[in-house]
Amino acid sequence: MNAPLGRAAFAALGTGAVVLTVEPDGLSLALPAVQAEVDAIDRGCSRFRSDSDLERVNAAGGRPIEVGPVLMEAVEVALRAARLTDGDVDPTVGQAMRVLGYDRDFGSVAPNGRPVATVAAIPGWQLVAVDHLRSTIRVPSGVRLDLGATAKALAADRAAARAATAAGCGVLVSLGGDVATAGAPPGGGWAVRIADWHGAPPGRGDEDDTETVRIDGGGLATSSTTVRRWSRGGEQFHHLLDPATGRPAEVVWRTVSVAAESCVDANIATTAAVIRGERSREWLASLGLPARLVALDGTVVRVGGWPEPVEDAA
Repeated sequence: MNAPLGRAAFAALGTGAVVLTVEPDGLSLALPAVQAEVDAIDRGCSRFRSDSDLERVNAAGGRPIEVGPVLMEAVEVALRAARLTDGDVDPTVGQAMRVLGYDRDFGSVAPNGRPVATVAAIPGWQLVAVDHLRSTIRVPSGVRLDLGATAKALAADRAAARAATAAGCGVLVSLGGDVATAGAPPGGGWAVRIADWHGAPPGRGDEDDTETVRIDGGGLATSSTTVRRWSRGGEQFHHLLDPATGRPAEVVWRTVSVAAESCVDANIATTAAVIRGERSREWLASLGLPARLVALDGTVVRVGGWPEPVEDAA
């Protein structure tokens, strides 16, 4: 029987956060560290609060804006994601998101609304200007950044590292299903349940909808088109946009999960895989990334050494 872990959960970044520590006594030190990192990402990178560094950049009308180190790092991470995916994961989708109706924290987005008459073109990540010497970021007037594809995963990586240092033991941080670990894992590794929705209770739905894997370190991310959905004029939308069209990506995979050296790298891969559709199977295999892809009909495809599910895991 595995030794008990320290565990805490709280609401964060429009979703749920879970913190686990190998040593239960380490939780009291790990939890404040995680909360501090989550708060820093929210203040730097949220597009739903007018006082964030991100929204000051978006509202600057093309002027360079001095920003803090958190947004600077987050934008660099987003630009790296764009380069690695040939622009399939693009941070300049912000205006398109607003046009489609995702213009506030998702819990406040109206589930139904008027038809979307126009589609906002995606300007392209190459238009983002970062000046490290002056600590400024500039986007052209009318261009809006949205770091939703990478900032939450970055928060998980930063939080896990900071919490492990504070607690002096292994830590797992999950932010809406984006999982990062730091420090030595518990015996047998961290058990992580994979599902379309990170908050789904055990046993919900079809038995094939969920499974559990164990990881010793790094990160694990899941991107899904089944949860953050809304409709306009009877047309269904989800939050993963294809930069080539400015609209939600055609759904080939309802859920993609990837394990990688960091949560950021895992999340870049899952987001790009949803957008790339059928092409993603070969692409993920070529990268050697363990991945689990679930088709619309529930068929599960495992590539890159993704294991068969562990029975009866916690």
